[in-house]
Amino acid sequence: MFAVVRTGGKQYRVAAGDKIAVEKLAGDAGDTITLGDVLLAGDGDTLAEAGKVTVSAEIIAQAKSEKVTVFKKRRRHNYRRKAGHRQQMTLLRIVSVGDSKAEKKAAPKKEAAPKAKEAPKAEAHEAERQEPAKGVEVVKETKAKKAAPVKDGAGSKPADEKAPAKKAPAKKPAAKKPAAKK
Repeated sequence: MFAVVRTGGKQYRVAAGDKIAVEKLAGDAGDTITLGDVLLAGDGDTLAEAGKVTVSAEIIAQAKSEKVTVFKKRRRHNYRRKAGHRQQMTLLRIVSVGDSKAEKKAAPKKEAAPKAKEAPKAEAHEAERQEPAKGVEVVKETKAKKAAPVKDGAGSKPADEKAPAKKAPAKKPAAKKPAAKK
């Protein structure tokens, strides 16, 4: 079964077992959350009623996305500004997509209690921007870097077995210029 959910102002098509990166959501690694804004749901060619479908996901990690460089320049005015930005993001693993009326009724009660404890919106946004607490491990998935290519003979032979370096050929003398006429 699949569903289209909206979070962070973007829409994602998800199915059980998918991994997605979304705008930062409150929670620590290992927490289970429910994505409530289901726009569309279905199984193959048939569509289901989106109001009855719940999507539950597990937080894999809180991370930052790739760096974006912002460069401003005004020609002929000696104005240059360079800044960078890394967006906060949450990596999610979709646990289940499906119909479950009992879970839907129980889920708002669980979510309602933390909302009552939360501070006003301005303070909530500040809390989201902060780094994870000490002792919390954040797993970042990074791309593996390729090893540097080995140049011919570089490091493959011991120093005493290497052939002596060849000398560069001598440069030819410059051609004589014809004398200027008077």
